[in-house]
Amino acid sequence: MKQSMLENRIGQIIRPAIEDMGYRLVTVQMGQDGSMALVQVMAENPETGLISLDACASISREISALLDVEDPLDHAYRLEVSSPGIDRMLFTTGDFLNYLDQDVKIELSMPLENDQKKLRGKITNVDGNDITIVSDGQEYVIDIDAMSKAKLVLTDDLLKHAKAKKEAADAKALKD
Repeated sequence: MKQSMLENRIGQIIRPAIEDMGYRLVTVQMGQDGSMALVQVMAENPETGLISLDACASISREISALLDVEDPLDHAYRLEVSSPGIDRMLFTTGDFLNYLDQDVKIELSMPLENDQKKLRGKITNVDGNDITIVSDGQEYVIDIDAMSKAKLVLTDDLLKHAKAKKEAADAKALKD
């Protein structure tokens, strides 16, 4: 899915610092908070898909200093660092791969041949930029760049998936 030039620029500035701290930058999104610009940064532990409040605060302090030096915004802004959450947005093909067999809601930039712009279904395959979704028994292959929004649906399967990922990361941490 596409990001603005400014969102991409901010991501380029902050990604190395976030990765040096052991986390993965999920996305940068620009918005408005009243009359002030809002810079939303989502990050996660790449092994668990989770992040603590303390880690968000540490990342915020680190990238705030970077943004002050690089100054990509020519106006005041509020910085917000958070987890993408369990029922998270999906931004990259890697995100879709990490959540194969999970339910997703997708909004398209342009309607499909049947004039449908919204789909809800199960992610069944990722091949390059093509994401395969099965919705109401029909298979759709959609280029990720044709999506304006993709979000996981909170289901029991998704909760089990998140729990298994965390348990596997905890077990690995005990071994190390």
